[in-house]
Amino acid sequence: MRRSTTTALGLSSVCITFALTGCAGHAESADSSASARRGGSTPSASAPLSSAKLNQRLLNESDLGAGYTRKPETPHRNDDVTVIGCPALEELGGDSATGSGLAFARTAKASFTYTGSSTSEVAEELYSDSGSKLSTGISKVFDAMLSCPSYQVVSGSTVVDMGTEKSVAPDLGDEQWSQLLTFSVGGQRSVVKQTAIRTGNILVIVSGSPGLVDTHLDKALAKVRSAE
Repeated sequence: MRRSTTTALGLSSVCITFALTGCAGHAESADSSASARRGGSTPSASAPLSSAKLNQRLLNESDLGAGYTRKPETPHRNDDVTVIGCPALEELGGDSATGSGLAFARTAKASFTYTGSSTSEVAEELYSDSGSKLSTGISKVFDAMLSCPSYQVVSGSTVVDMGTEKSVAPDLGDEQWSQLLTFSVGGQRSVVKQTAIRTGNILVIVSGSPGLVDTHLDKALAKVRSAE
């Protein structure tokens, strides 16, 4: 069992944040499939984009439509997080287990609440690095999480029971990954969907209420590509 320190918004730390703040997604079933569906292209070795350019490609309220409000960036947190019952995540090391170990060259992020439901949120993360680094890094984390159908995450005095299930990855970009994460905290159950798409030297990750992720994934990828 290893300890780790969370950072602001990582692959699974964003979902832990959703769970701890009561962000319950619309529970939806999904057919199991391979977590990553590889495209035919070879990962690009082009130089990473700057964080400023990545920020320009993030979704905003205008892209999402009426009812969305951008959340202020969460302050940097140093809460100890312990992962229990998932050897593959423990072997990756603490930071990778919570997603804060996605040490890619450049990053940008944004999260939104949706007034159509008081418990619905959606977050986007953009990373840029060589295609091979993005592919290897995100595959390791998704594969590790999907290897454990259930485990626990302890954050401070809060124990989160987690379940992980494969989800259908849409045939977009060069590579695709998708999963459903179920959180149980204090008798409340939340479902968060994560879908990651690599297009060249950019990785797009959309997380949150399953319906919102499915609705806005195409928009996120289109905005990333429109500036290319």
